[in-house]
Amino acid sequence: MLLAEHGLDESGLYVGNDPLQIERAGVYFTQVDSNGPTKYVPRSVQIDLEAGVCNHIRAGSLGKLFRPDTFFTGESGAGNNWAKGCKLHHYSPFPSCWLTLDIGGRLYRRWAELIDSILDIVRRQSESCEALQGFQIIHSLGGGTGAGLGSLLLSKLREEYPDRMLQTFSILPSPNVSETVVEPYNALLSIHQLVDNCDLTICIDNEALYDIAVRTLKISTPSFDDLNEVRMSYLATNLFCDLRKLGMNLIPFPRLHFLMPSYGPFYDPKARAFQKISVPELTSSLFDRRSLLVACDPRFGRYLTAACIFRGKVSSIEAETSVAQLQRKNSNLFVE
Repeated sequence: MLLAEHGLDESGLYVGNDPLQIERAGVYFTQVDSNGPTKYVPRSVQIDLEAGVCNHIRAGSLGKLFRPDTFFTGESGAGNNWAKGCKLHHYSPFPSCWLTLDIGGRLYRRWAELIDSILDIVRRQSESCEALQGFQIIHSLGGGTGAGLGSLLLSKLREEYPDRMLQTFSILPSPNVSETVVEPYNALLSIHQLVDNCDLTICIDNEALYDIAVRTLKISTPSFDDLNEVRMSYLATNLFCDLRKLGMNLIPFPRLHFLMPSYGPFYDPKARAFQKISVPELTSSLFDRRSLLVACDPRFGRYLTAACIFRGKVSSIEAETSVAQLQRKNSNLFVE
């Protein structure tokens, strides 16, 4: 979706016909001028402690898009173990409790070398930015790599870049699509690091994605590909936001930075051709619990802050009017 936004093909070459598409491509892409046509390379780092996923990307249709030196893989993997993916000694989020790992010095040196290699790749990528605003991390809290190594990487980025914004898109586990029994423990241990070292955390719940796929999209047995498609519909919209502006307007307190995303409209593919939605209806659907990407019911709480991002041919006056009307009609759901 990010490639389509800028009119790029799967190899990073511009194939669009609108100059506005390529105008802001430098936010996420590095322009490479060689002897042939101009190529746009994503400014990203792909990390996994086992080589299977990264090898799948290399061999797939997007294999020619990424720089080869931005892939980092381990040898043995984390084995769905948060402690193996993170570090040796760490505080537990529970009061008066320690998480102590009895691991030898050889493994300590190995993890130190791994995280240093990752930071070297990140440093090279960040040096190619004209004005680095921050980092966006997409990770899962259910596995050992996304939860454990993701927590360690988050703390190291905070040390290396203390004045930059850190935003995460954190995928929360769900029993409906769970593969291992330790996913809740990995998520719980990661929340502690997200509270301390992150500026913005977008919570995306697999359980909510599963319900959207079954009830709205009419998919009887959703696969991870189906959930990823729903997830990317939201990520494609949120990636273009100003991180500091979001943090300044949505975060009332530094530690209270866990945001609840919503996306609309979701359609049954068979009924898409018969649907027409207005701006007020679209705004109202954003605050419907069936459009939330986290499994919770906002009717039993209140909104401290909210931000509506519209894409497409929408009048700014009409959007502001719709939001103001919704806020007046549902004033009991908002904190004054």
